[in-house]
Amino acid sequence: MTTRLAPAAPTSADALTLRLADAVSAIDAPDVVLAVTRHGRRTTVTGGTASAPAVPRHALRYELGSVSKTFTVLLLSHLARTGVLSLDDPLTAHLPDLPLRHPDSRRITLRHLATHTAGLPRIPGDLIPSALLRPYADAYATYDTERLLRTFARTRPHHRPGTRWRYSNFGVALLGPAMARAAGADCPTLLTRHVLRPLGMTGTTLGPGAPSTTAVGHRRNGTTPVPGFGMGPFMAAGAVRSTPADLLTYLEAHLNPGPTPLRLPLRDVQIPQLRRGLRRRDIHTLTWFHHPAPGGPLLFHAGATFGQQAFLGFHPASATGIAALATRRGDRLRLVESAYELLYALAAGSTL
Repeated sequence: MTTRLAPAAPTSADALTLRLADAVSAIDAPDVVLAVTRHGRRTTVTGGTASAPAVPRHALRYELGSVSKTFTVLLLSHLARTGVLSLDDPLTAHLPDLPLRHPDSRRITLRHLATHTAGLPRIPGDLIPSALLRPYADAYATYDTERLLRTFARTRPHHRPGTRWRYSNFGVALLGPAMARAAGADCPTLLTRHVLRPLGMTGTTLGPGAPSTTAVGHRRNGTTPVPGFGMGPFMAAGAVRSTPADLLTYLEAHLNPGPTPLRLPLRDVQIPQLRRGLRRRDIHTLTWFHHPAPGGPLLFHAGATFGQQAFLGFHPASATGIAALATRRGDRLRLVESAYELLYALAAGSTL
């Protein structure tokens, strides 16, 4: 007599892997990584339309673009907690020699820069021509710190600081020299010393890493590579590169700050700071976008360079985080939308 065993029922881990695989296949990008942590258990699925690279996709280091701002502001929060500076210090307290032309510029605090409420434009006006003429070049690298500060000194804020939200790479970039002046070291050194090393993020850098382990994006033709972005003096706004594994470590630290050396700063950056938008529905923390979700808020940030795209999000109530990374050859990847939808579904207790 032959006994037939019934197929094992799919586990929640199996269901999550299948859900991630479906999401990866729906993202139109040469290289895609979706990595999820749930209660400390990690699941990573990779794919893409291009041939698999020599180094596995999950082992590459990806450009995070504006997701870098969450690292910068976490560092800022740490320096505030240790008394090196205060979030409500005027910027001029740490950059006192600037010949500011406009009275509102003197009212800008470090908190205003972190929360995009300083009234500064997205990028300096004198950066726009070079960005338009050479769209795939790192226009930020044409600057140096002195030019950044000179440009700020003559820039009129669009509104009184602290009264409105206006997303600004320019503003967050200014945190770099301010923190360097306050703490006596440059931004990459401070980030490594106070954030990356304490969290054990050995695969993360501020600026280019080893070419052999760095993901490469392409222009719309899918063949011409896009050079990596160093961001010049704007590095605090967008120069972090990281691996999927390191990003899960970063998310897990936010989900469970208690055991980490950054317990208080990790909690500080999750506290709501302001509301904006229609009927003031949109909430922001010191660095994260903050949306309602089942059981509690969902926090996230997205970023992009000309060659790559990234999304990080986490839901503390369900101990769930997701890192989504891709190289790209166009604008409509659906990476951010897919990652957000997946995180919300997981927050609601579903993998479907």
